Amino acid sequence: MAKLELKNLNKTYTTKVVPVQDLTLSVADGEFLTLLGPSGCGKSTTLRLIAGLEQPTRAM
Repeated sequence: MAKLELKNLNKTYTTKVVPVQDLTLSVADGEFLTLLGPSGCGKSTTLRLIAGLEQPTRAM
């Protein structure tokens, strides 16, 4: 039914702050995805981009 596909997703706040850079992933219907990583690595930003709360800087 549902599928999530991200291709070359980017979010840049400043030239030094780039939380999401060239993220490509695919999640099929029924799959479970967990984002793990240290503080500041872009987990929340990625979820906010997926939810539509933020606009990507560049996406293909």
